[in-house]
Amino acid sequence: MEENNMSKDNKRRDSKGRILRTGEQQRSNGQFMYAYRGRDNKMHYVYSWKLEPTDKLPAGKRECKALRELEKEIEKSLNEEVAYHGGDVTVLELVERYIATKTGVRHNTLAGYKTVVNILKKEEFGSRRIDLVKPSDAKLWLIKLQSEDKRSYSSIHSIRGVVRPAFRMAVEDDLIKKNPFDWELATVLINDSVSREAITPRQERLFLDFIKGDKHYSQYYEGMYILFKTGMRISEFCGLTLSDVDMKGRKIHIDKQLQRTREGKYMIADTKTTYGERYLPMTEEVYQCFKKLAARRRKTKVEPMVDGVGGFLVLDQNGMPYLALHWEKRFEYALKKYNRTYKEELPKITPHVCRHTYCSNMAKSGVNAKTLQYLMGHADIATTLNVYTHLGYDDVEKEVREMEERLRKEV
Repeated sequence: MEENNMSKDNKRRDSKGRILRTGEQQRSNGQFMYAYRGRDNKMHYVYSWKLEPTDKLPAGKRECKALRELEKEIEKSLNEEVAYHGGDVTVLELVERYIATKTGVRHNTLAGYKTVVNILKKEEFGSRRIDLVKPSDAKLWLIKLQSEDKRSYSSIHSIRGVVRPAFRMAVEDDLIKKNPFDWELATVLINDSVSREAITPRQERLFLDFIKGDKHYSQYYEGMYILFKTGMRISEFCGLTLSDVDMKGRKIHIDKQLQRTREGKYMIADTKTTYGERYLPMTEEVYQCFKKLAARRRKTKVEPMVDGVGGFLVLDQNGMPYLALHWEKRFEYALKKYNRTYKEELPKITPHVCRHTYCSNMAKSGVNAKTLQYLMGHADIATTLNVYTHLGYDDVEKEVREMEERLRKEV
C-alpha cells in the first residue's frame, strides 16, 4: 500500500517530508515506486529503496539505482521512441539516423555525409517533418539547389544519394508509406555535368608530344605517359611505391590509394573497389618511363611515411608524395599553355580522361571485356561494358571488315 503523507499544502510527501512527483509513491514498507504509461499504452512500474542517489540504502537491502535515476532513463527512452516513431522526425534527424547505420565507410564517403548534413542544417527543408514531405516538395528543393544556390548536377546527385536511401529507411521502418525521392533526377533537373570523354589517339599524341618538348612541363612527361598507357586511377598512381614497381618482372602492383583528407592529413586507403587490387603489365615504353622516374626520384634526408608506407615513387619539392590534386593542376596548366600556343585547341584533359582514353583504346583494339574489367579494376563489368557503347560507326565498320577478312581466310 502507498503511504499517504499529505502536508498542509496538500502535496504528497515521503517519510522524510520530500515532495513526491507525479507517478511517484512510497509504499508502507518504505520502498519507492514509479508508475508510467509506456508506448504500448499499458501501465508499467519500477521500484527502488532510494528516492535520490544520495539516500542511504536500508539495512539488508541490495544495492540499486535510485528511483529518480530510473525515471530519467525511462523518460529518455520514451522520448527517443516518440521522436523516431512520432510525427516530429525532421529530414535532418532522419538523415543523421541513416548515417549512424553506416559503419566502416571510407573517409571520402564520410566527408560526403558531413557535407549533406551541413547543407540540411542550413536549409529550411532540413527542418521539415518527414511525414509531410511530398514528391513535389523534394523536387522543388533540388530545383532550388540548382537554380538558386547554383549547385552542380553532380553535386545534387550526391546529395540525393544520401537523402533518398534515408527516406527508403523511413519507409522500411513504417514511418512513411512512400519515398518522396523515388523518381529519376534527370527528369527534373538540367544535367549540366561535363562528360569526361576519351580523347582521340591524335589528340593524345599531340598533347604528349607537347609535354615532352616543353621546357617546363617535360618533367611531368613520364607520369602523364604512364597514366595514358596504364589506365590507373590517379590516386592509385600517387600511392605507388618503389616496391610496387617490379622492374624485373615488368609489372605494377596496385593495392592502395594515396589520399589527403580535408584537414590536410595524408592517408593510405584501400583500392576503390574489391577488384581494385591487381597487377598491370608494362609495355616497353611504360617500363622506360618508370625507369626514369625512379632514377630522378628526389633524395630526402627523412623518407616520408604515410600510415606505415614509405618509398613513394614521385615526391614534390618538399619531399612529400605527389597527390591527385598536384597532377590535376599540372594537366590543367599544361593544357592551357598548349591551347594558347596552337590554333587547334585540345579538349579537356585530366588524369581521369587519361583513364577513360586508355579504356576506350583498349576496347577499340579488341581487348576482351573481362580482361579490360581486370585492367581497369572495375567491380561491375557493366561499368566496363559502358565504354563499348561509346564506339562509333567507324569502329564498328572496322570490326566487321576485320571479321570478314578472317572468315575469308578460313574458307
